Amino acid sequence: MYKQLLLESRVIMSSVVITGIQGLPEVQPGDNLSTLILDAASKQSFTFVDRDILVVTSKIVSKAEGRTIRLDQVAPSPIAMHYSKLLHMDPRKVEIVLSEARRIVRMSEGLIIAETRHGFICANGGIDQSNMEPGIIALLPKNPDQSARRIAQKIKKKIGVDVAVVITDTFGRPWREGQTNVAIGVAGLNPMKPYFGMKDSFGYELKVTNVAVADEIASASELVMGKIDSVPVAVVRGYRYEPAKGSSRRLVRRASRDLFR
Repeated sequence: MYKQLLLESRVIMSSVVITGIQGLPEVQPGDNLSTLILDAASKQSFTFVDRDILVVTSKIVSKAEGRTIRLDQVAPSPIAMHYSKLLHMDPRKVEIVLSEARRIVRMSEGLIIAETRHGFICANGGIDQSNMEPGIIALLPKNPDQSARRIAQKIKKKIGVDVAVVITDTFGRPWREGQTNVAIGVAGLNPMKPYFGMKDSFGYELKVTNVAVADEIASASELVMGKIDSVPVAVVRGYRYEPAKGSSRRLVRRASRDLFR
């Protein structure tokens, strides 16, 4: 009983609210995402405040930045043709994956696990055809951290509010079924929350705990965004994050620390 009371005394009561921003139009190349987001928020009477966390799916960032490609404009290379037969995949998609990849990790029927130039390891190098017009493939943003900073800066300029920004994509997970949203772009917050040197409720010193809060924010936000609900933006309010320049690079494990590479 005493231990339970001690634990409860150390908990700071708080609440986190996640709001989906609805009504964004179909994003086109060259669109100003900050303007589209602010207009949609205004229409649903949502007002941003300092320290809100704006969560944006990478798909609309890619669309706005012109990071899409038409399948009918892709000419498969001989190596793409070779692997497409083995994998039973469209050779044009294989060509796009190969062109976006830094390294191929594994291949299986209908699937290529690849490391992107960003350092992300994901299915098909992050290319995606869901929620896209037929024949159009979305690529990951070239520099998601920079994209996140740009959105945050434009919102600050337009309405004078400081927000952190997390850009998300849906990844699978080794040893776990299903997919979850993760942070691939971060601005304005420390993506990690280290507990090194702190003591738990029983007095044990924490030595390795380093929580990936940007990934947790991304994953939680997906609950209101959904995959087919046309809600590509959400706002997380109430989480006391550590302000920082921020970068998703900190979430990528270095090769020297990767025991499974």
